[in-house]
Amino acid sequence: MLALLSAIWLGILTSISPCPLATNIAAITFLSKKIVHPRAVLLSGIAYTLGRMITYAIIGTLIVTSLVKIPVAAMFLQKYMNKILGPLLLIVGLVLVDIIKINLSGFTISHHKQHSIAESGFFGSGLLGIIFALSFCPISAALFFGSLIPLAVNNRFGLVFPFFYGIGTGLPVILFALGIAMGMTSISHWFNKVKKVEAYTRKITGVIFIIIGAYFIYIHIIMTVIN
Repeated sequence: MLALLSAIWLGILTSISPCPLATNIAAITFLSKKIVHPRAVLLSGIAYTLGRMITYAIIGTLIVTSLVKIPVAAMFLQKYMNKILGPLLLIVGLVLVDIIKINLSGFTISHHKQHSIAESGFFGSGLLGIIFALSFCPISAALFFGSLIPLAVNNRFGLVFPFFYGIGTGLPVILFALGIAMGMTSISHWFNKVKKVEAYTRKITGVIFIIIGAYFIYIHIIMTVIN
């Protein structure tokens, strides 16, 4: 249960990080064009979230299955996973606290195309979710590939982790869409609130990752060398 909650938390942290948050706000802006039809806004938000969830689930399942089912990869992970996990968590933590800067250009499409897709109804909202899910930014890439995948590989129910991660990334969109449907149109106000919260939660999570990473390095690398 704790591991599943961790997957959801990683998804939420991803969704409120600057780059993914910007794409989510863009999605909400597109969806809010249907403000005269509150139910349509909410359904579009759900479709957008499903698009993200399906994308992360497919990518994560393919990666985890490949790592676990391929004999060479499985043996390597079984032998060295704990040794790899320490430095990996440490690096992800340093990225989250902004000590390490990574330049990563995500997959993008023009604003005109985004508008066209978003305006094509329920299906278009889902497609927009898929496209934005593929737009990996430094922090989202670090959390997905550097934290979620190792967590999934180390758990027997790991194949469902990307799905729960996707739920986490879509929750803010559904909440904002629900807010629009209920008449809360001041998105910029809540956007600034979320940005402030994100700075603290990301750095706290980063510090925790650094501590856990350092612990794994000490236990599985340094102590092994000493003994």
